[in-house]
Amino acid sequence: MAQWEKLRQLESVYLTQVDELYDGDAFPMDVRHYLAHWIEGQDWDRAARDHDVAMLLFQVLLENLDIQHSRFVQGGESFLLQHNIRRFKQSFQRYQEEPYNLANIIQWFLVKEKEILQNAELAEQVQLLQVQQNPMETDSQRNIERKMTDLKNKVQCMEHTVKCLEEQQDEFDFKYQTHNMEGTTNEAEKTEQMKVLQALLNRLDASRKSMLSGMGVLLDGVEELLCVLVREELVQWQRRQQKACIGAPDSTCLDQLEKWFTTEAECLFQVRKFLKKLEELMGKVTYDQDPVKKQKPALQKRVDSLLTSLLKSAFVVETQPSMPQGKGPLVLRTNVQFSVKTRFLVKFPELNHAMKVNVSMDREAPLVKGYRRFNVLGTNSKALNMAESMSGGMVADFRHLTLKEQKSGGGGKGIHDVSLHHASTYIDFNTQIVGHTNACSFVHCIPPQTSSLPVVIISNSSQQQSAWASILWFNMLCLEPKNLLFFANCPVAMWSQLGEMLSWQFLSSTTRGLESNQLDMIAHKLFGKQQSYDACNISWTKFSKVTILNCLWISIMGFVSKGKEKTLLKKKRRGTFLLRFSESIRDGGITFSWVDYSPTGEPDVRSVQPFTKVDLSQIPFHEIIRNFQILEDENVPENPLLFLYPDTPKVEAFGKYYTEKSGADSQYIKYIKTKLVFVSKENTLEAKSPMYSDTVEGSGLMNPRSGLGGEAFGESPSLPVNHQSTKSL
Repeated sequence: MAQWEKLRQLESVYLTQVDELYDGDAFPMDVRHYLAHWIEGQDWDRAARDHDVAMLLFQVLLENLDIQHSRFVQGGESFLLQHNIRRFKQSFQRYQEEPYNLANIIQWFLVKEKEILQNAELAEQVQLLQVQQNPMETDSQRNIERKMTDLKNKVQCMEHTVKCLEEQQDEFDFKYQTHNMEGTTNEAEKTEQMKVLQALLNRLDASRKSMLSGMGVLLDGVEELLCVLVREELVQWQRRQQKACIGAPDSTCLDQLEKWFTTEAECLFQVRKFLKKLEELMGKVTYDQDPVKKQKPALQKRVDSLLTSLLKSAFVVETQPSMPQGKGPLVLRTNVQFSVKTRFLVKFPELNHAMKVNVSMDREAPLVKGYRRFNVLGTNSKALNMAESMSGGMVADFRHLTLKEQKSGGGGKGIHDVSLHHASTYIDFNTQIVGHTNACSFVHCIPPQTSSLPVVIISNSSQQQSAWASILWFNMLCLEPKNLLFFANCPVAMWSQLGEMLSWQFLSSTTRGLESNQLDMIAHKLFGKQQSYDACNISWTKFSKVTILNCLWISIMGFVSKGKEKTLLKKKRRGTFLLRFSESIRDGGITFSWVDYSPTGEPDVRSVQPFTKVDLSQIPFHEIIRNFQILEDENVPENPLLFLYPDTPKVEAFGKYYTEKSGADSQYIKYIKTKLVFVSKENTLEAKSPMYSDTVEGSGLMNPRSGLGGEAFGESPSLPVNHQSTKSL
């Protein structure tokens, strides 16, 4: 079923996400709907890298819009539909000079659609399997919930106590005023009345003291919970968000925290009302040693301090800055749109649209030589409102921001090292109050502020990989998100940390992590053979250079040993092949192996010499698979690669990535012809230009669902690959 059709069949909660996705004007939903089949059949990823392909798809898109317009006219569709299609075509004309930007946008929307589908499928699986929460997390939540319930009960009790106190005071005040007005001269009667009044006053004094004492106990509970929320739960959420940014499957949902923060704030605002009521009562009736006069200032100060701490901590970045076409969050490119979402965890209806959020940068810029400064362009001021959140939270969602570097004498644009040390900053968010409610008046005195995690800002796509490596390293190791000088004294990573992070990368890209034996193979590659890798570590300098960060990793389904590889292929039919990483090349390479059979029926597993990063920057690997040939005894070229392991036909696995031209018309055929591999009568493989021998200990099965083109290693369409030699295993 087509992706668009699947989306249309989702439950309403996910349809709302689709509606929000197409809320802007970057790519109209009408175009997506009416051209759905054609859009999903194009290689927009390649178009984003290849100007000629992008221009071709751009022109076909305009033609399809014309065709759709004609259908509306002939079918008697509404004038509005006809008008919209014409308007969309006119709007797309702005991409005439840079059609790859439109390709980038369409590709981003398709990826986001897929994420919505995956989330819907995951939710369905969780519901079916009835997955239980981690017991430790459940215990922690239960403990907080229990304390929250106790806190709300105490507030309700205190509300009743305040009413009782007011009634006691009214009784005393009434009898006191009556006593003064009657003015009795009977001393015995007067004495008796004074005893009654004194008893009432003593009871009133005891009630005031009891209430103030209870208020102190209540604030003790508030403070205890506040410490748990701000110093534990919020910090843990922030750490989960850091890890989620680099692929960890950690939950970053804020609904539970929002519920707790809101409850805490409601209780504190209630206590402020109680104190205000006490002040009113004291204004009517006071006396020597009045406990309200003595204790209220300290209680008021404590309440306001707790409330200030809570509200300042309640403003967070819910979704970290990311570009539509980026490969991960926190890497931003100048003059390219990005989005970011903030959230205020105290959900008061009276604060809806009453707090405005302003976006800026470099509020606390470090005094570092070469530090680059930027201006934020676009709609950089929005009101926190409940309409932009599915849960009704207080959200300001910025979707169309861009960065422009400030010109300075330092010449920051010349920096090629895009690590956090040189090219990072924060996106800052400040609030201001535009309303006049009681809550607004208090928040106005302490306008909350927050910042994103450090973002790395690049100037061109060639810096993407280095920037992403910095993001991975920082968020893997740094527990202080404000530490922009982290790379000035960069710590090493233990293998346990690095291995876990690599597994996250696989999990986020291929829906499965790495198993222990697979991680051991990577550790062996990095550190050599060890009895245990627990004490092994890797430096930032080495990490930033190894090719394990290459985008090609997203296409790997798993690892098998050399012996296992033979076992897997020897059980398969002729022409079955798998793709694997070579470990004989220092900077990494990829090769493929296939199985053939001798005239006597003996299986023979063969392997091509590895293709390096340089090679694959010049030719898409799927085109190598498509056009790879060997020469048999009669010099008849034959492609031995027929079925991707375990049994997927090659064209089914890679066909959608092929260029339109094939065979003699392929732009790669000249290269293929000059690099044909001969098969001698002895059934061993020889090459015109023999290369080094390939010794492989780890292999990977290529994911047929993932693209594997030149984008993994570069953008040049030329074809200087110089080794297609193979060897018998």
